[in-house]
Amino acid sequence: MRFVFYLMLGMLLPVYVFAQDGTITGKVTSADLQMPLAKASVFLSNATYGTSTESDGSFALRGLKPGQYELVVSYVGYDSYHKTILVGPAPINLTIELHLKSIGLTEVSVSAHKFSKENYVMFLKYFLGTSANAKQCKILNPKVIDLNYRRNDKILEGHSDDFIIIENRALGYRLKYLLEEFKFDGVENLVSIGGQPLYEDLPGSKSQLAKWKAKREDTYYGSAMHFYRSLIKNDLDAQGFVMYRLIRRPNPDRPPQAVIVNRLDHFEAIRNYDSLRRWQQLYNMKRFDENLIEHPIPLNEILHTTDSAGIYAVALSTNLYVVYKRKHDTVIDTQLYRPLDMDDSMVSIVTLYKGYAFFDRNGIILSGHDVLNEGAWARDKMPELLPVNYEPGD
Repeated sequence: MRFVFYLMLGMLLPVYVFAQDGTITGKVTSADLQMPLAKASVFLSNATYGTSTESDGSFALRGLKPGQYELVVSYVGYDSYHKTILVGPAPINLTIELHLKSIGLTEVSVSAHKFSKENYVMFLKYFLGTSANAKQCKILNPKVIDLNYRRNDKILEGHSDDFIIIENRALGYRLKYLLEEFKFDGVENLVSIGGQPLYEDLPGSKSQLAKWKAKREDTYYGSAMHFYRSLIKNDLDAQGFVMYRLIRRPNPDRPPQAVIVNRLDHFEAIRNYDSLRRWQQLYNMKRFDENLIEHPIPLNEILHTTDSAGIYAVALSTNLYVVYKRKHDTVIDTQLYRPLDMDDSMVSIVTLYKGYAFFDRNGIILSGHDVLNEGAWARDKMPELLPVNYEPGD
């Protein structure tokens, strides 16, 4: 399974304010009705900071950890507001105007797709996954998710106009998630998810809180967030990571994926099992001829600073092959390249579509469409994700 997970960070310019513990205040109004909006949701995406506006539209977020965040304001019937902000000690004050959605609520309800249990089960498989953590997660309001399955294309798409409420009892979080894009491509076996999550700590006994703390730390170590933060700190080796170049070329003996899937469907429909077996063998063939350059990549050949404070770039002309030596792969992935003499350390493969990608000091890729993860990081879905302000020991 290949997996693209990203936060909808938008293309807005960041507001740069430096320092420690920050505060964001402001007022939210309707640009169309010229009135304050009460009980609008205001939060920093993928973090634990959030609130609602007062009756006069005012809000305040205090005690914020320094770093770059995406400020999101959401109100029913209005387009969401997004702004990239770099938080520091200097207070930030914002005047925010929301605009009514161009399509009325009545039209939206008519165009929404009827809830389908079959589609929802498929959605759960690729949104939450099938891990041990996923088994301890529950979506409390599934009918806010609008799903549509295009059977001929084998594509499931979805979004939500309201927050999806997810209870993650594996890590001790309650998530409010604005799902802006979900897509599962059953031909390419590719999952893409984009949205705005707000994390809240679940209440629990002292022993339960201790278990969640330990589980969060275990989830963090070896994760993509851990890797990118270690890149910035130049302590990959001390943290257990090794980077290699992986050279890939399409396997000339394997037909295109779309052709294989089409033939499998055709021969299954007409019950031609001999041909079906042949095309199944082609399906199981490696997609690429691969060669691992078994010399670790020096940090200065992949990590670059940018003109924007707190923003970094990772750049590589080949695929990035990341080994985390302190954990072992427990899932057998026949499509994941692993040299015969390599042990079962945890492996992730990163494709940089543009040859580079930007990430922030929190260890978050800023544009997920630029990156494709395979291997261990591809298996980290919603139940395995931590807020961007998480630090081991929290």
